[in-house]
Amino acid sequence: MAYSGDPVLVEDLLFRPVHSLIDQSLHSRMGATTTNGDGFGIGWYGEGPKPAVFKCIEPAWNERNLREIASQIRTPLLFAHIRASTGTAVQRSNCHPFRHENWMWMHNGAVHGFHVMKRTLAMAVDPSLYDGIEGSTDSEMLFFLALTFGLTDDPFTAVAKAVGFVEDVGARRGVENPMQGTIATTDGISVWIFRYSTERQTRSLFYSADITAVRAQHPEVEVLYRLGDDTRFVVSEPLRDLEGAWLEVPESSAGIIRGREEQFRAFEPVSPVRST
Repeated sequence: MAYSGDPVLVEDLLFRPVHSLIDQSLHSRMGATTTNGDGFGIGWYGEGPKPAVFKCIEPAWNERNLREIASQIRTPLLFAHIRASTGTAVQRSNCHPFRHENWMWMHNGAVHGFHVMKRTLAMAVDPSLYDGIEGSTDSEMLFFLALTFGLTDDPFTAVAKAVGFVEDVGARRGVENPMQGTIATTDGISVWIFRYSTERQTRSLFYSADITAVRAQHPEVEVLYRLGDDTRFVVSEPLRDLEGAWLEVPESSAGIIRGREEQFRAFEPVSPVRST
């Protein structure tokens, strides 16, 4: 889940919605697994330009420290992620979101065949960035490939090149359908989102409609009046059932959300020079 808008208590974002991310950690309706108990992480922007992160290998539903800090943190931009490992170790450094300077990154999905591609992918990461990799996941490797290909200057092109590189390497290693997933990344101001898989059957991703329109459609829902007009959510699953409140991100597409504005475009991987 990603939230941007007026500063709000993390507790209100993580625990209060009917189908909150905490509820989804036990009862996912659309995910690859019903239970996501291999750790969690939150990242938020506060007083400084760089985000803070809190990660833990405990299940999100069972971590008392998360509820403690969530009741005290107020932020205009939150990333939150619950993890179900796709083969790498359950350890703190493998929990999302991942951070580099003022950027954060989350990935829901997998780089299939990662174990046979890992060395080639790692060798493509810019040497000046490599020591920033803390864990062993495909998701963090994808983040650092995107950084290598220019994420901080042009996120759309950088992610297209990172995914293109993964598919190129997968083709050479005989990996079928190497890329699967939805991605969210932010510089603390804008949120870029991507939905793509090699087989064009990508995991679910939604973003919230303009909240003023949702309020007009559902005047009986009190919580909507506690959220600012610039409120936007990006979620793997809707947080509650409200007709017209959630819009599905189209298959093979990418978008940028900034306040009440959003722009979407078709997403196609690009084969970077580095992959030849």
